[in-house]
Amino acid sequence: MAKSIDSSSKGEWQSLFDGKTTSGWHTYGKQTIGKAWTVEDNALHLDASAKKDWQTAEGGDIVTDQSFDNFHLKLEWKIAPTGNSGIILFVQEDPAKYPYAWHTGPEVQVLDNAGHPDARIQKHRAGDLYDLIASTPETVKPAGQWNQVEIISHNNQLTVKLNGTQVLSTTLWNDEWKSLISKSKFAQMPGFGMFQSGKIALQDHGDDVWYRNILIKRL
Repeated sequence: MAKSIDSSSKGEWQSLFDGKTTSGWHTYGKQTIGKAWTVEDNALHLDASAKKDWQTAEGGDIVTDQSFDNFHLKLEWKIAPTGNSGIILFVQEDPAKYPYAWHTGPEVQVLDNAGHPDARIQKHRAGDLYDLIASTPETVKPAGQWNQVEIISHNNQLTVKLNGTQVLSTTLWNDEWKSLISKSKFAQMPGFGMFQSGKIALQDHGDDVWYRNILIKRL
């Protein structure tokens, strides 16, 4: 059984979500978590019924209380029809300098490929490293069904598995990585994708999304 998170633990699975409370998470740049994030059937649920621009009133991206460098993250997600969200890595929580979580950390895309217009754009589909690297093969399940994702960051290697299949692998922070960033929408964001430690964020993109069984192991 996974233990509650302990910053000194290494090599053991730790729970980032107890299935009952939002403990361990807070809205980016705030001390507490927005009321739109609730716990429902052992899952973290973003209730996006109250829209505010492209996000949700009393929602916002949420981040872990702790930071991570080398880690193996496992979780399950499901998205509402036409929905969009994401799992953002190495987030630097400095809202005065970086207004949003995605201004510093690369994002593993969470998307309804069949219904969201982003799916027509290469590198914007579910499992992709958003606007950086396309995933292959495509193993995502339809909207409303649970998908299991594993994200492994070990030294400078990043691997993503979706529903048990490796769909993406890349080397971080080298010249090739810097070139990918320079050709992306993040090119003018100082420091984007170059931080080697940071928080993990779950994105509020204004659509209902659910996350559960969130486990991490420090490597």
